Amino acid sequence: MTDKPSHFVFVLLDNFSLLAFASALECLRIANRMASSPLYSWEVQSETGDNVTCSAGTTFASDTKLGELSRDDTVLVCAGLEVQKATTKPLMNWLRREARKGLRIGGLCTGAHVLAEAGLLDGKRATIHWENHDSFAEQYEDITLTKSVFVLDGNRMTTAGGTSSIDLMLKLIADRNGEELANSVADQLIYSSIRTDQDTQRLSVPTRIGVRHPKLSQVIQMMERNIEEPISPAILAKDVGMSTRQLERLFRRYLNRSPKRYYMELRLQKARNLLMQTDMSVINVALACGFSSPSHFSKCYRAQYQTTPYRERGTQATRGEA
Repeated sequence: MTDKPSHFVFVLLDNFSLLAFASALECLRIANRMASSPLYSWEVQSETGDNVTCSAGTTFASDTKLGELSRDDTVLVCAGLEVQKATTKPLMNWLRREARKGLRIGGLCTGAHVLAEAGLLDGKRATIHWENHDSFAEQYEDITLTKSVFVLDGNRMTTAGGTSSIDLMLKLIADRNGEELANSVADQLIYSSIRTDQDTQRLSVPTRIGVRHPKLSQVIQMMERNIEEPISPAILAKDVGMSTRQLERLFRRYLNRSPKRYYMELRLQKARNLLMQTDMSVINVALACGFSSPSHFSKCYRAQYQTTPYRERGTQATRGEA
C-alpha cells in the first residue's frame, strides 16, 4: 500500500453514459470512506473545459480542459451515445501524447471506440457495449474484441458500460489495496455478485429469450456466430441431432416464428447497427450480414423496419448534425 493517492482523470465526452461514470467514481469515493484515508483522488476533464451533457440530458461541470498529466495518473474516457461524433482529432492527439508517457488509459462504455480510433488498442484485447460490438469488430480488425464485462490488457482497460465500471474499479482497488477493501466497497454498493473479466456482458441465450431448451439455445448461438455466412435450417437441425421439421416446431412453439424468420431478424438487426454506427457502404453492410444481393437486402430491410437502408443511413446522418 502506498501513501500517495492514486489519481484518476475522468474525461467526459458529450452524451456520455451517466451510469458508467457514476459507478466508477462512487467506487473511489467509497474506498476512501471505508479506508478512512484518501487512497484515491480524481478530477473531471473535458476537451475544452466546458460543461458536458450526459445521455440523460443532465449537464456536468468539468474541473479543467485536457492538459498535461503525470505518468502515475489513470485516464478513463467516459463515452456513450454518438461516440463517433465525440471522437475528435484534438482528443485523439491528446490521448496519443499522454499514452507515450506510459499512463494507464481506459474506456468506459463506448470509450473503447475512442481508444481504438487513436490506435491505443492495436494488438490488444478489448470490450465494448454489446450494441456496438458488430460495428467495432468490422472497423478494428487488429483488436481482439471480446464479450467480457471488462478487459485489462497491459496498461489499457475497457468496459462494456453500465455497471461493468463497478467490476473494473473493484478489480483495480483489490489489486492496489487488497480484496478486503474491494469487498467492503461492493457491500456498500449493495453489489452482491462481483464479476471478473471472464464474465460476459449479455445474459445467456436461455435467459435472454426466456427459453431453457438446450437444443434451441444451441441453434440460436450458431446463428449468432454465423451472420455473414448464414447456415441453412437443414444443417442447423442436423448439427443438433434433429430433423428440419422438429426444428421448425421448436421455433414455432417457443418463439412463434420459423428458424428462417428468426435468423433473418438477427441479420437485419446487425445490419441496422452497422448502418447507424459505421460509415460502411450499404453494399458492404449487406455482404457483412449475409446478403449477396443489395436489392434483396433492401427489400428485407424495408419489410422489417419500414424504411430502406439508404434512408436509414440518411436519417442517422441528419441526427448527427443536430
